[in-house]
Amino acid sequence: MPWFVKIEKGLVDKTTFDQFVPAHKAYVQALIQQGHQAKTGYWQERGGGMLLFHADNRQEAEAIVNQDPLIQNGCVAYELHEWCIVVE
Repeated sequence: MPWFVKIEKGLVDKTTFDQFVPAHKAYVQALIQQGHQAKTGYWQERGGGMLLFHADNRQEAEAIVNQDPLIQNGCVAYELHEWCIVVE
């Protein structure tokens, strides 16, 4: 199963963003339970982050990303990439 990466850039202030963090964490936990091996985090300098996860294909990856509360509530803009691992 390929890896996908959603690279995020924040669009809202921290107070607004923080309102949706619990829902985002629950969403990522659900992805983990579904076998997507998801990992999420933010850049130390703030203002963005990343979600790394498995999906069967790009169409499934896009559907997964569109379910993220951070996307649904306009908190982040994102780029979605399939990550091709060269060395494991």
